[in-house]
Amino acid sequence: MVMRLSFLEPLYAQQGPFASVYLDTSRDVEHPERTIALRWRRLRDALARQGADGPTLTTLERVVGCDTDVPGLHGQAVFTAHGALVLDGELPQPPAHDSARYSTLPDAMPLVVQHVPEIPYLAVVVHYRGLPTAEAHGTVTVDAEAGVWPASVVAPGERLHRRIPVAGWHGAAVRLGHELDDWARHRRADAVLLGGDQWACNVLLRRLPVGLRRRVVRVGGRAPADTGRALLEPQLDRVFRGRMAAHDEALVEKFIARRSRHGAASTGLPATIAALQRGQVEALLLNHPPESSLRLWTGPQPTQLALTEDELSSFGVKAPHEDRGDEALMRALVGTGAELVVVPQHVVPLQDGVGALLRYSDPGTPS
Repeated sequence: MVMRLSFLEPLYAQQGPFASVYLDTSRDVEHPERTIALRWRRLRDALARQGADGPTLTTLERVVGCDTDVPGLHGQAVFTAHGALVLDGELPQPPAHDSARYSTLPDAMPLVVQHVPEIPYLAVVVHYRGLPTAEAHGTVTVDAEAGVWPASVVAPGERLHRRIPVAGWHGAAVRLGHELDDWARHRRADAVLLGGDQWACNVLLRRLPVGLRRRVVRVGGRAPADTGRALLEPQLDRVFRGRMAAHDEALVEKFIARRSRHGAASTGLPATIAALQRGQVEALLLNHPPESSLRLWTGPQPTQLALTEDELSSFGVKAPHEDRGDEALMRALVGTGAELVVVPQHVVPLQDGVGALLRYSDPGTPS
C-alpha cells in the first residue's frame, strides 16, 4: 500500500473556487447533534464572509454531520465546488481546530496528513475460554480484518469471521494460516496484530507460514468486535504511532542513497518546485506540512507553480494567482501522479523541510 493521492483527483478535475470544511463530528458528548450544528453554524458564517455562494452553503448543510454511523472520536472533511459536493472524507481524529476556507484551490493537506503513514495491516483476534484440550467442547472464534492505519479506524476494512470446533482447531489453524498469508500478500500488509486467548493464539501462531509469522505482533487488551470501529483499534495506535510504512521507508532510503551520489534527488524548496514544474517528482518528502504563511504563484495547470509572479509569467502564464503553498504543492502532486512521504526531521532533516525523489535526472535538473 502506498501513499498515492489518486483519491484526491476529483478535487482537481474542475476549476475552483472550492469550499473546504474540517469539522469535529465526534458523538461522544452530550447532545452531539446540537454540538455539531453549533460548530457548523460558526463555519457557515465564516464561509459566507469569505464570499461562498448560497448553493455551496446549502450543499454543505446537507452533508456536514451526516456521518452518524461512525462512533467515537472522529472528524469530517468536506469539499464542494460550484455548489456541488466533490469529496466527503472521514478523519480518524477530530481536527485540531474546526476550519472553513473558500479559496481558488482546495485545502487538502490536513486530510492527507490524517491518512499518513498509511500502514497496511491485518488484525486477528482469537476467542476461546474453555479448556485447551482436544476433548473439550466449545468453539474457537476468529475475527480478522484488513485495514490501512490510521484511516481504517473510521473506515474498517474487509472482515473475516470463523467459528471452529475446538477439537478441530489444530488442523483448522493450518488452513486459516494459509488463508491469512494469501490475504496479507494481497494487501501487502506490513504487520499482523494478533490478540485474544493465549493458548488458541499460540496454536495459530505456530501454524502460520514462516514469512507471515515474522510479521506478527502479539497484543493484549480487550478486543471487542462489534464497535463499528477498527478491530484492535487501541492496540493499532500503540503499535503504529510514530512508525513509517515499509514502502515509505524504502523511498526514504532510495532518496538518501541518491542524494549521497548527487543523483536523481533534490532538496530545498526552489529545487523541489523546479522539479514539480518539469513533472520529475516521484515522491515528495516533507518533514512537516508547509507553514500557512508560505505563498506560491500558480496558473491553471498543476505544474504551473513558482516562488514569484515574474517566474511564472516568464513561462507564458497569463494572470498568475497567489495561493497558499500547501494547496499549490498538493495540486501539483496529484496532477503529476507523485507520492507523498512525511518523514520525521530526526530521521532525515531536509532543507526548507522539503525534498524530492525524482523520476529521472538530466542536465536541466536543478541541483
